[in-house]
Amino acid sequence: MGSTTLTTRSRWLQSKDEWTQDEWDWFWMGPFDGGIPGMVRRVRRILDVSQRGLAALIGVSQSVVARWETGRTSPRASVMADLLRRARLTVTIHDEDDQEVGPMRDDGARRVNGSRFPAHVDLRVHGWWVPRDVHSTMVEFYRWQRRSREQREPMVGYRRRRWVREIERDIWGAPDDHPSLEQCAAEAQAQEERRAA
Repeated sequence: MGSTTLTTRSRWLQSKDEWTQDEWDWFWMGPFDGGIPGMVRRVRRILDVSQRGLAALIGVSQSVVARWETGRTSPRASVMADLLRRARLTVTIHDEDDQEVGPMRDDGARRVNGSRFPAHVDLRVHGWWVPRDVHSTMVEFYRWQRRSREQREPMVGYRRRRWVREIERDIWGAPDDHPSLEQCAAEAQAQEERRAA
């Protein structure tokens, strides 16, 4: 070793007295930027299995695991979740303010045909559901409205124009999630009570 290397190493060792806790964690544990390939290797290490053994556990070939570990391909999210579960690991996602971010709820309000609303829109309740072509007679309109109230099926919609949505979010803020059907029905009931008052 040259004298330059020794001098650099001694300065580095002297500076350790001023390290932060994060720097010490990095020093002892190593960098955590291995991404998916590094996590697959970590799972394999925790489970104490070879590539072939991990492949047999999850029902893929050894070459698939090798491609995951070299970064040529990545496992599907469901496969990655299975790997983490087997290694007794959990994943949490945090935003830039270190607040935990969870998945969107599964019981969110849906369209009349049962399909989900787009995830990026903010839902609004417009009262009880009435088909569009029923406005011909008031008797039929109120019959549909009563049926919707009894079955707790509110009319839910959203703004299609992005600029309108941005203005509403500036005023009221962006909701974290779509409301559940029960929440929408309660809102429709409250709207009806406000109109009656």
